[in-house]
Amino acid sequence: MGGAERNARKRKQQETAARSVAQARGVAGGDKKKVVAITVAVVVLAALVIGGVIWTTSSKNSTEGKDIAVPTGTWAPGVVEKRDGAVVSAGKPGAAKTIDVYADFLCPICKQFEETFKDKLHEQVNNGTLTIRYHMLPMLNQRSDPPGYSMDSANASLAAADAGKFLAFHDALFKDQPQEGARGFDKAQLIKLGQDVGITDPAFVTAINTGVYEQQIQDAYKKISTDPSLQQDFGSGPGFGTPTVAVNGQVVKLEQDWVEKTLG
Repeated sequence: MGGAERNARKRKQQETAARSVAQARGVAGGDKKKVVAITVAVVVLAALVIGGVIWTTSSKNSTEGKDIAVPTGTWAPGVVEKRDGAVVSAGKPGAAKTIDVYADFLCPICKQFEETFKDKLHEQVNNGTLTIRYHMLPMLNQRSDPPGYSMDSANASLAAADAGKFLAFHDALFKDQPQEGARGFDKAQLIKLGQDVGITDPAFVTAINTGVYEQQIQDAYKKISTDPSLQQDFGSGPGFGTPTVAVNGQVVKLEQDWVEKTLG
């Protein structure tokens, strides 16, 4: 083999080796990029998960340590609030019409009902033509975290009615309603709300701390939820739900103009 031929073969071997090294570096570089990309993705995902957990926990506990806002609405002079067992009535003596409203302080549709129809209903109460019978129920008692808010708030509202402050208490709990599935207001916060709306009787505090009306509320709920006249078809057969409005024992379909159609 001549010198020229040996040199040409040597150059070819060097070029082949160089290409192999370059290819190896390229593969290694690509793998390294993949590793970096995967690492970054994992870090971002972890951050999103941690952020989601933090946000969820914060949202869930948004009521903790919070004062419940007190609304400014009041009944007109002459409107009487009266508790009768687990029912609170509000109206002027001699009112010609009566409706029963079944609701749960944790029920978001009940809050919408209040926001949509409260002014029209209160106008008729204040002018002496309507009495509203409020049935505050623990239907969603297991839907707060921890469970129990529906019962605690219903019991507290009856205690507020004993002190003549049901409307303010009722409206405050709907206006500042906790999220379903999240933390409700605890007993200390319910007591503070009572004080903020002007309740000074120590019996109010005792009633909340001891759950004095809980058995009456539970008994009333069992009776109401199985009353055939209060059943409605929600798409999966008849059942009871909140909010429900009844006039003379008959359930009213809650259309936009039901107040005008039913009460005139």
